[in-house]
Amino acid sequence: MPPAPDQSTAAELAGLVGPLGDLPGPRYAALARRVRELAALGQLPPGTRLPAERDLAAALAVSRVTVASAYRLLREEGHASTRHGAGTVVEAPTAEPVWGAPSTDPTILELAHAAPEAAPQLLPAYREALERLPAVCAGHGYAPGGLPELRAAIADRYTTRGLPTDPEQVVVTAGTGDATALVLETLLQPGDRVLVEHPTYPGAVALVGAAGARCVPVAVDAADPDALVGGAHIAVRQSSPRMAFLMPDFSNPSGARLSTTGRRRLAATLWQQGVLTVVDEVTAELYLDDGPLPPYAAGLPDAATVTVGGLSKAVWGGLRVGWLRTDAALAASLGTALGRRQLSVGLLDQLAAAVLVRDLDAVLEGRRALLRERRDVLLAEIAQRLPEWTAPRPRGGLSVWCGLPRGSSSAALAAAAAPLGLVLAEGRAFGTGTAFDDHLRLPFTLPAADLRTAVAALASVDAALRSGPAVRSPARPVSVV
Repeated sequence: MPPAPDQSTAAELAGLVGPLGDLPGPRYAALARRVRELAALGQLPPGTRLPAERDLAAALAVSRVTVASAYRLLREEGHASTRHGAGTVVEAPTAEPVWGAPSTDPTILELAHAAPEAAPQLLPAYREALERLPAVCAGHGYAPGGLPELRAAIADRYTTRGLPTDPEQVVVTAGTGDATALVLETLLQPGDRVLVEHPTYPGAVALVGAAGARCVPVAVDAADPDALVGGAHIAVRQSSPRMAFLMPDFSNPSGARLSTTGRRRLAATLWQQGVLTVVDEVTAELYLDDGPLPPYAAGLPDAATVTVGGLSKAVWGGLRVGWLRTDAALAASLGTALGRRQLSVGLLDQLAAAVLVRDLDAVLEGRRALLRERRDVLLAEIAQRLPEWTAPRPRGGLSVWCGLPRGSSSAALAAAAAPLGLVLAEGRAFGTGTAFDDHLRLPFTLPAADLRTAVAALASVDAALRSGPAVRSPARPVSVV
C-alpha cells in the first residue's frame, strides 16, 4: 500500500539525507541537521510523518539509537513533535531566526557575523596596559561606570567629532550590545513601542521583545536614506513610540547613511515628539568612500539621545569594551542600574581601551583600508559568480545587503550552505515578522581568499537550488545552526 501523501518513507528520506559519514560531528547530530535543512528547503513540509526509527536506521545503515537520538534532538529544538497515532512529525518552530554566537571552528567560513580580525594596534595596547596595571593593583579593582582616564578619552573623542562631552556623561560597558541592553532594559516598560529601521540589527529587535515592548518598523533604503525621515514622522504620529533605535551611519544591514540634513530633520522630529533616541554608532567612523559626518546627537539637548559605541568593529570583537553617552543625570542613573548588574568592566581591558581610543585615528585608518580592499573583492566575486543577484556598493560599514533573484529564499540558502561549512544569517533575522527572505547580508570582514571561497560555495548552492525543485520558504523562520 503506498504511503500517505504526508509521510516520508525510509528509503526516500535516506536518499535525501545522504551518507551521514560525510558530515562532521556525531551521526545523530548530522541526521538531525539534515532533517532541519530539508525542512527549510521545503522538501519535508510541516506535518510530514518521519519514518519509524527502526525503518530509517535500516535504510541509513546506522543504529536505532542514532535515529532515536536525532528525533529527540529535533523534538527538543521544536523541529519535530510526537503525535498520538502519527509518530514523529516535522514541525515549523515558532521562534524567530536565532541570532546565535559566532562559530569558533577554524574550518568554518563565518559569514553570519560581521567581525574582522584584531587590528595590529591591539597587542601593543595590551602591553602598555600591563605596564600600567601595577598602578591600579593597590586598589579594590572595581571602576563603576568606567576608569576616569577611559571616560575622559571617550569624552575627548566625542568633543573632537563635534559633540562636546564631559566624562560625567559617559558610562563604560562590556561592549556596544551591553550598552544598548542597559538602556532598553532600564527605560522600557511592557507595552512600550520602539521605532526601528526596517531592516535593522537583530540584537536590537530581540532586546525590545525581551523588555516586553513592541517594534514599530520604518523602511530604510540605502538608495534613498533620507526617506526614513518622512516614514519616521508618520510612524511617530500614528504609534507614539517611547523610544527609537537608529543606526544613522551605515545601518546594519542596509548600509544606509543619513545625510547631514536628513539626520538633523529626523533628530528634530523625534525630539519634538518626546521620543528618546538610542543611536548606535558602532560603525559610524567606518566610512570607506566619503568622509565623516556630524554625530547624530550634535546640536540636540543631551537628554534627547543616548549614543552607544564601542571598539568591537574598529579594533576587535574580543575586546569587550563599549560605552554610552548622554545627559549627565541620565548617565548617572544608567550607571547605577549597570552597577546592580556588574560592578565593573575588567580594568586591564579598560586600560588597553584607553590607549586605543587615544590612538583611534590611526586604528581606523588601517581598518578602513583593509575593509575597502575586501569590499571590492566581495563585490567583484558576486558580480562574476552571482550575476543575477543585486549587490549595491556600500559606502561604509562592514557588509553588503544583497537582493536575491525572484523566487529565491535566504532561509533555503543558509540551510543548504551549512553542510559545506559556510555559515550565513538568513535575511529574516534582520526584520520583524517574515520580511527579507529575499535578501542576504554578506560581510566583507574575512580575508580576500576566504571571501572568494565563500562566494564560490554560495554560487554552487544557489545553482543547485535554482536547478532543483521549487524551493519554498518555511511558513515560519527556521534557525540555522
